[in-house]
Amino acid sequence: MDLLKDPVNDRQVKTLKPPPHRPLSRNLMFPDKLKNKPDWKLLRDHLQKEGRIAKEDLFKLVADCNKLLKNEGNVLYLQDPLTVVGDIHGQYYDLLKLLEPKVGGNPENTKYLFLGDFVDRGSYSIEVIVLMYAIKLNFQNSVYFLRGNHECRQLTAFFNFKEECLYKYDQETYEMLMDSFDLFPLACIINSKFIAIHGGISPDLKSIEDIKKIERYHEPPRQGLFCDLLWSDPVDQEQGYLDTAWKSNEVRGCSWFFGGDSANKFLQRNNLISIIRAHEAQLDGYKMHRWNGGQDFPVVITIFSAPNYCDVYNNRGAVIKFENNTLNIQQYQYTPHPYLLPNFMDIFTWSIPFVSEKITEMLYHILQTDIQGDDDEQISESDIQQFKQLTKQTGLQKQSTTGSSQGAQKNTEKLKNKIKFVSTMMKMQRTLREERESIIQLKGACPDKRLPRGILMKGKDAINDQLADFTTAKSVDLINEKMPYAQIPQESIQIKKPSTQRKK
Repeated sequence: MDLLKDPVNDRQVKTLKPPPHRPLSRNLMFPDKLKNKPDWKLLRDHLQKEGRIAKEDLFKLVADCNKLLKNEGNVLYLQDPLTVVGDIHGQYYDLLKLLEPKVGGNPENTKYLFLGDFVDRGSYSIEVIVLMYAIKLNFQNSVYFLRGNHECRQLTAFFNFKEECLYKYDQETYEMLMDSFDLFPLACIINSKFIAIHGGISPDLKSIEDIKKIERYHEPPRQGLFCDLLWSDPVDQEQGYLDTAWKSNEVRGCSWFFGGDSANKFLQRNNLISIIRAHEAQLDGYKMHRWNGGQDFPVVITIFSAPNYCDVYNNRGAVIKFENNTLNIQQYQYTPHPYLLPNFMDIFTWSIPFVSEKITEMLYHILQTDIQGDDDEQISESDIQQFKQLTKQTGLQKQSTTGSSQGAQKNTEKLKNKIKFVSTMMKMQRTLREERESIIQLKGACPDKRLPRGILMKGKDAINDQLADFTTAKSVDLINEKMPYAQIPQESIQIKKPSTQRKK
C-alpha cells in the first residue's frame, strides 16, 4: 500500500513509517493461496504503519473467528510447550514485541494462551483485536483466548474502547465486537496441574465442573462465579493471611479477595499446583505469591504483559513459558508508539483552550489601562453574567477606545471593572492548555466526570495532587499504587515444577 507523504518532515516518531492512505484491499488481506484465511503477516505490518482495514473486512474477520470461539468450551485443556500472556490493554506495538521469537515466540511455531484484557487504556485496541483474530484463524489449534474483565460493555464504555470504535468505525462495529467477546472461554487447565484464569477463584468455585456449567454467552454479571473468575484478586499480604476465608473486594467494587487458605483448599480439592492469572499491573511484569513458604511452588502467579502501562508506569511486561515441565518468566521492555491526542481528539478540538486563552489575553491587555481596585475583590455570579452580556455587544472594544458617546463610556467602565474576571479566565484557560492531559486523566477518575470545584484556579500542583490522591477509579479497575519504579537486573526466572503433589 502507498504511504502518506511527509513533505515537511514533522513526524514525531521517526522510526515509524507514515501510515497508508487507503484501507488494505480484500484481495491482499484474504489471498487465494491462504484459502480464505487472512494474511496475518501483511496485516501485522499494515497495522504497524497505522493502516486500517475496511469495515466489511473487519466484520468478516470477526465472524470467521466467532465460529471457532463458539465451538470452544468454557474450560480449555492445553499441554506445554505453551506461552501464557497477561493483559495487553490496547498496546499494539508492545504486542508486536511480545510475538517476536526471543520473547513469546513466533505464532507459526508457538502455542499461545492469552488471559484477556486485550482492550481499553491503550489507543490501539482495535489493532490488537484484528491481529489476534487473524492469528487465531491461521493457527486455530495453537492460539487461544480467555475472557478478561475489560471484555465487557460496562468497562469499555467507561474507559476508551467504545470511544476508539466510534472514532475508527461506528456504533455497529462496537456492538459487533462486544458480541464476539461474549464467546471467549473462561479458564484453561495447563499440563493437568495449573489453572489459568483472568482474575481469580470464587467461593462458588468448588471444582472445574462448576466453570463448565456457566452460561457464558452474555455480559458478565455483577456477582457470582462468572464475575469472580474475571474480577477477584489474591490478597496483598506476604503470607496470604485473611481473617475470613473471603473478603469483600472494595477496591474493585465487586467480587472478592482470596488468601492462602482458600487457594490451597481449592488446589488440593482439584489436584492442582498453582493458579495462573493476570488482572493486576506489576513492576516486573509478574508476581509470585509464595504463601506456603519461599521454597514451595507459588500458590498464585500473576502475569502482566503491558510494559510501561498507560505510558506512565515504567513497568516491564512479561510472559510465562512452559516447556518440558519447566516454567520460565520472560520479561521485556516497552516499544515506542505513535502519539495520539487524548480521547482521539482532532487538532481543532484540542487547540480550543489555547485559542480561548489568547483571545482572553488580548481582551485583558486592551482593558488593563487605568484599572483600579483590590486584587482580592470577590467576583459575584451577577458580575459574571453582566460581563458575558457586555462582551456580546458588537463594536464594544471600538467604543471603549473612542469615547464617542456617554453610553459607550458607561459600558466601557463596567467592562473595566470586570478585569479581574478576565484575568481569572486567563489563568483557567492557561491551565486547561498546559495541563490538558492531566485534566483528562482527573476527569476520568471522577465518578461524574466533573473536575473538583476550583481545581483549575489552583493550577498544576493541585491537579497532580488530586491525581495522586484520587481512589474512585480503583473501584472499577485496580492500579497498583504501591508499585515502585526501580529497575531490576534479571531478564528471566526459572522455576521447576515439583514432582510430587502439594503437601496438605
